[in-house]
Amino acid sequence: MNTEVFNAKTQKENGTQYAGRVIRAGGLVAFPTETVYGLGANGLDGEAVARIFEAKGRPQDNPLILHVAKKSDVKDLWRHVPDGAKRLMDAFWPGPLTLIFVKSDIVPEEVTAGLDTVAVRMPEHKTALALIRAAGVPIAAPSANLSGRPSPTTAEHVLQDMDGRIDVVLDGGACEVGVESTVLTLVGRPTILRPGGITREMLEQVIGPVEVSPAVLRPLKEGEVAASPGMKHRHYAPDAEVIVAVGNPRKIASIICREYEIEEAMGKNCVVLGTEQTRSCYHGMNCDIIGDREEPGSLCRELFAALRRWSGRVDVIFAEGVEEADQGLAYMNRLLRAAGFTVLDE
Repeated sequence: MNTEVFNAKTQKENGTQYAGRVIRAGGLVAFPTETVYGLGANGLDGEAVARIFEAKGRPQDNPLILHVAKKSDVKDLWRHVPDGAKRLMDAFWPGPLTLIFVKSDIVPEEVTAGLDTVAVRMPEHKTALALIRAAGVPIAAPSANLSGRPSPTTAEHVLQDMDGRIDVVLDGGACEVGVESTVLTLVGRPTILRPGGITREMLEQVIGPVEVSPAVLRPLKEGEVAASPGMKHRHYAPDAEVIVAVGNPRKIASIICREYEIEEAMGKNCVVLGTEQTRSCYHGMNCDIIGDREEPGSLCRELFAALRRWSGRVDVIFAEGVEEADQGLAYMNRLLRAAGFTVLDE
């Protein structure tokens, strides 16, 4: 298959209109959102959705998100729209928030992995919205990467994994948020299944108490169902061992420096994903400063790009843990899964 690439800025009209026709015809299109690049298909066509799983090598029990261009579109996808959802959509749509509720009959099982609920969001990126409008259908889309790999935040990342596997890539530049959307289920008590740019604190200002699933910071237990994308044990992983160090910044740096020397003595190539606060601690070591631990959103923006940057170039990636609050929760969720929950804490 020849994968066509369109610049979403200079070829805006031609690219999105052509890609919309590809979606309607049952094809696959990678497109930018404010979070990460998505791999889209007609969300009402089970056969088209099945091609997403084939292209990604994605397990069939991992549900997808339907992307819409209007808030009113959820009326067709959910059995009904709860009041809490209306308030959240008014507050955060378009934006990086996915809402889960009981699905309607028009949503195919391929989207929901056989669950009776469906996840829906309205992205903020202009190219994503233009594509959905051009397609004229909800677009089912996980991240546009091979299953288990770090999510793509640039078109180049998409092509690393998907060139020759999909029909079209719309290149919209680098994504702003850098991690996937917050996923909130509204079935029963409002519960975050996957943290993202919309934090628990922000949600609670709109609808009151919000719980966080225990599986956000631990692996799924045997027999536990993945009710949201991103809940699998090994996810976002580069071609390198990832080790997370936790504690206060000084303690983290001390742990990493010691373990780095041990791994290096064993002949392994290592890199540290560090923060501005600990920059001076890694003198003489291979260190990649990816953000500010006091502004965890900066770490979220760079995490996947950094994991891809060092994938296959080093044997071990050491990464600093941060406080699991606000966007720090989203960062730790992705980082721990990339590491397969390998954590150093003394």
